[in-house]
Amino acid sequence: MPHRYFSTEITQGRAWLSEADSRHLCVVMRAQAGQAVTVCDGRGTDYACRLAAVSPTRAGLDILSSEACVSEPSVRVILYVGYPKQDKLEHIIQKATELGGKVVALSDSNGYIYDEKGVDLAVVKQIKEVERGRIKEYAERVPGAKYFEGCRGIWTIPCDIALPCATQNEIDENSAKMLVKNGCYAVAEGANMPTNMEATQVFLNSGILFGPGKAANAGGVATSALEMCQNSMRMSWTFDEVDAKLHDIMVNIFKQCKAASDEYGYTDNYVVGANIAGFEKVAKAMLAQGII
Repeated sequence: MPHRYFSTEITQGRAWLSEADSRHLCVVMRAQAGQAVTVCDGRGTDYACRLAAVSPTRAGLDILSSEACVSEPSVRVILYVGYPKQDKLEHIIQKATELGGKVVALSDSNGYIYDEKGVDLAVVKQIKEVERGRIKEYAERVPGAKYFEGCRGIWTIPCDIALPCATQNEIDENSAKMLVKNGCYAVAEGANMPTNMEATQVFLNSGILFGPGKAANAGGVATSALEMCQNSMRMSWTFDEVDAKLHDIMVNIFKQCKAASDEYGYTDNYVVGANIAGFEKVAKAMLAQGII
């Protein structure tokens, strides 16, 4: 499978990777000229490329063909993160962009920014990771972006997908009703119970696709397990290998939640599905061990 990277610098039949991705491709992957690479532009188009030149600071790829992902809709994503980890926000924005989404709002513990054109990840990384600044500085550097004090108001911004990724009880009943009113059709928890019970009920009653944290936020624990696997086997997997394995794990979690909710008459209720799937896994392990 060709390595997959994200690029916004695509012009005249060539794509260029960022310095970080170029370093990964050259130093970690040890890629050579002529190797196949897939590039995503974040706007729904994939490019089949051949590596033309690579160095730890700059990698250029010749575009061989392109394919528009016409089956996937363009979506607006609200991302709420309190920055408990410096790389968490970066990875979520990058993954959302790779999948065709556009992150339009995000926050830290002081307030939130709204950028209708789509949040510039490079600016966010410069502010938060390099300068250790506050997110309000984004609005000072990016024309058209707006900053608002306080965090609750972020849920009033119209979006298709909302990702609460900070701490518990961030979305209350009123915020949930506002998201539903503004047309949000999916909410996935990226933290430990960021949606309170009343808000969860609003989502379930409205038919919104709601991914509870015990399922949607399982990626961190899953990656730790993959790290332990590498250590025990004395192996080192590449970034792409780990990403592919994590993808398979998350898909399997969804399938288990879906199957359980369907089997017990709660179709598309992934809260019930996750609870039942988790309970069954523990119960089957106890039976296998002779505990019950």
